[in-house]
Amino acid sequence: MARMIHCVKFNREMEGLDEAPFPGELGERVYNEVSREAWSLWPSHATLIINHYGLTLADPQARQLLREQLEDFFWGEGSQLPEGWTPEDAAPAAKK
Repeated sequence: MARMIHCVKFNREMEGLDEAPFPGELGERVYNEVSREAWSLWPSHATLIINHYGLTLADPQARQLLREQLEDFFWGEGSQLPEGWTPEDAAPAAKK
């Protein structure tokens, strides 16, 4: 059975991640509060940030900025998605 958590992004009970996405306190917070579906939204948002700011992830300041953006994405003001929102690439459910 899947591990269920109350997702901070969708504000409802959802399937959680199998493990923390990275070590440390923030990784544990993501593991405990961010659903698998919400976490799947982060890579494209992170790519947008990396490209927009021209970040080089070998730079500690760039990594810190990305961490701050991650925190804002999940826990910052306006971080929750509108009720009933589904990703653009989500295929509609097949009718039987």
